[in-house]
Amino acid sequence: MDVPVIVAGGGPVGLTTAFELQSRGVRTLLLERNPSTTRHPKMDVTNGRSMELFRRMGIAEKIRDVAVPRGNPMDVSWVTRLNEWELARFRYPDVESWREDIRANNDGSQPLEPYMRLSQVVLEPLLRGLLEESPLVEMRFGWAVEGFDDDGEGVTVHLREVATGRTERQRCALLAGCDGGGSIVREKLGFAWDGQYNVARFFMVHFRSEARDLLQRFGIAWHYQSPAGSTLIAQDDAEIWTLHCMLPEGADAAAIDPRQLAFDALGREFPIEVIQANPWSPHLVLANGYGRGRVWMAGDAVHQVIPTGGYGMNTGIGDAVDLAWKYAAILQGWGGPALLDSIEAERRPVGRAIVDASRLHMGVRLKIAEAYAPIIHDDTPEGAAARDAYGALIAELGNAENESRGIELDHRYRQSPIVCHECDEPEWRLRDYVPSTWPGMRAPHLFLEDGSAIFDRLGPWFTLVRFTDAPAQPLLDAARERGVPVDLLDIRDAHARRIYERDFVLIRPDQHVAWRGDAMPEDPMAVIDRIRGARS
Repeated sequence: MDVPVIVAGGGPVGLTTAFELQSRGVRTLLLERNPSTTRHPKMDVTNGRSMELFRRMGIAEKIRDVAVPRGNPMDVSWVTRLNEWELARFRYPDVESWREDIRANNDGSQPLEPYMRLSQVVLEPLLRGLLEESPLVEMRFGWAVEGFDDDGEGVTVHLREVATGRTERQRCALLAGCDGGGSIVREKLGFAWDGQYNVARFFMVHFRSEARDLLQRFGIAWHYQSPAGSTLIAQDDAEIWTLHCMLPEGADAAAIDPRQLAFDALGREFPIEVIQANPWSPHLVLANGYGRGRVWMAGDAVHQVIPTGGYGMNTGIGDAVDLAWKYAAILQGWGGPALLDSIEAERRPVGRAIVDASRLHMGVRLKIAEAYAPIIHDDTPEGAAARDAYGALIAELGNAENESRGIELDHRYRQSPIVCHECDEPEWRLRDYVPSTWPGMRAPHLFLEDGSAIFDRLGPWFTLVRFTDAPAQPLLDAARERGVPVDLLDIRDAHARRIYERDFVLIRPDQHVAWRGDAMPEDPMAVIDRIRGARS
């Protein structure tokens, strides 16, 4: 082999996959067809689950250092136009206030890390810079994957340098397809999309302006949304902004003047420098397969959603961590044949859930748009009454797209071949995360009596959390015999034991529960063989 793993794609999912692989000692080659990281401000929020995973990698605070300042709120404001009236505001705390709330409500229902406002334009260069410091990662920007051959013993990848046309072949043990919506890896595997293309048409204007007298007329907010069909995203609360306007049917995108579109949508002319402008269309699609053999995929290569909810990249970060630890286990020799198949069994249902949730949130936006009437722009008693009624409707419909903790934290691996399943599944909710250690779920975050976070005390691979003085040796011995790395974490904390529900909880590298019990299993080796993918 030239290299153990090749990662196709250098977006946030590919970069995260490479970072996770090198953190587990895996030498990796990353290939990205574009010459540099993205110029498009695609993603603008990194949710609590992604930040938990970045914290486990040791880079959460480095990411926050380049994000929107920690003291700025995440409010979502609905306005008629920015030069007119505010209709409704959904208030969300800044990072430090959110941290205080998480610590004060230590019931397992919250993420360890607050959400964060951060553009993909900022995240990608940071991740790339961190990977440049790793002796285990080679990155080739400007190199495209053209195809591959999986012969069962390894994968031969055909690559081309875009600028020169020069071609090469690289041999790897495993190939990770993180190459976006137009994935060559997915195409070559023969998987198709299920779902709906071109759900709507939008025009994006990404611009620089210090006209905060207009752009922050109602104070600092993350999103300023208009029922007339536009959303303004504050990228840094200082000078970088992104405007998305829904285009009417039949509109000629080529004839649009980006400056004038911004002036019309926001209410008046103001100083503006357009950085990027283009039409785009979101999709609600899911790949009908996540991989096979020695080639598996993550991120937009397998799911594409409307940005409502911010589920695309954030789900991709979870995909990346899942794929990477399983690849590392295979390369270390203790991962069994069912481990790679578990990628699709576990992550495709998550992909289906985010497609459905994104569609649901878009439905709320459409209800607001359908209720729009031009009278809300009138400076008259009738206009004021219409605005009051409209604001009440927006408040009643709510802002679930930024409040659905269940879809973000409560990923359940119900069909997983590497989880020791139980009956009596706890209730699942879209809006709330109900903490549980039911096998297949993400383990709850808790602060222990000594002030430490339980997630920070988990080992890099599997961790057997023990809340009792009963012996744990049978399971540890079985793991040692099979070469599966398992750390023992002893906790004597009555509150934590109540939330974690069992005396023994075996937690995977991705913080999901693999097995639990109040005593050692009757057949410890069967448990170990299942969680390492040796038996289905």
